[in-house]
Amino acid sequence: YQTIVFVHSQTLKGMLQEVANFFKTEYPLNEHGLEELFSLFKVEKYRKGDIILEAGTTERKLRFLNVGMVREYYHSQGKEVNINFYTKPQFISDLLNFSQNSTTKKNQECLSGVEMLSIERYAFFDLLEKYECGKSFVESSFQKILKQKELLEFNRITKTPDELYKELLIYKPDWLQSIPQYHIASNLNITPETLS
Repeated sequence: YQTIVFVHSQTLKGMLQEVANFFKTEYPLNEHGLEELFSLFKVEKYRKGDIILEAGTTERKLRFLNVGMVREYYHSQGKEVNINFYTKPQFISDLLNFSQNSTTKKNQECLSGVEMLSIERYAFFDLLEKYECGKSFVESSFQKILKQKELLEFNRITKTPDELYKELLIYKPDWLQSIPQYHIASNLNITPETLS
């Protein structure tokens, strides 16, 4: 289930403020570039339980979470292993897959009603080429992905579930308040009973 909503341009600009902040600080899009970027975004709405990314598919859109919660997970040995949660306005696309136009191994499910902004891959890269910041976008995306992956792997190997939980208390308290315990337990690689 997916609803694409067309909204008044002034309303959409208000919704795109976080996206605008990202591009103003990260990439050299001028005001004309930002306006053109805004014109390409669409608002999409999903219901709780909807799958928005499925392993074995390609990421055809750059998606920015505006409202709601999304979990990201792998299927591993017959079970789902949560690897990330998105609870704040941010890009939620599999950026590696999006950049390379390759097949993803990740799945994403809505944990609540979700509203997101999306732009088609081809339109986004055409725009970046036009404003000559496509290469910096791809390189920066790869660097961030590799850093996150390395940190995740390091933490999972070297830290106990108790240490990982304490990090959540410090760095991701919103996860503990809004995400069901069994999903948090899966992320920590423990049973819900152990987490309790």
